[in-house]
Amino acid sequence: MAKHPVPKKKVSKSRRDIRRAAVSTLTAPTLIKCANCGAKIPPHAVCNSCGYYAGKKVLEIQA
Repeated sequence: MAKHPVPKKKVSKSRRDIRRAAVSTLTAPTLIKCANCGAKIPPHAVCNSCGYYAGKKVLEIQA
């Protein structure tokens, strides 16, 4: 018969609940409005729609 791993100590209710609560801390990514075209983009990122970053054209977008 195969032996199964068994915990050496009982996990307290507090430690168990803290571990389970970590899932509820997940949040949606932060998105801001592009100042040039209004598309939703992550902060500090070049806009994929228009190629602007901080008011300057830095990327040539092909149509």
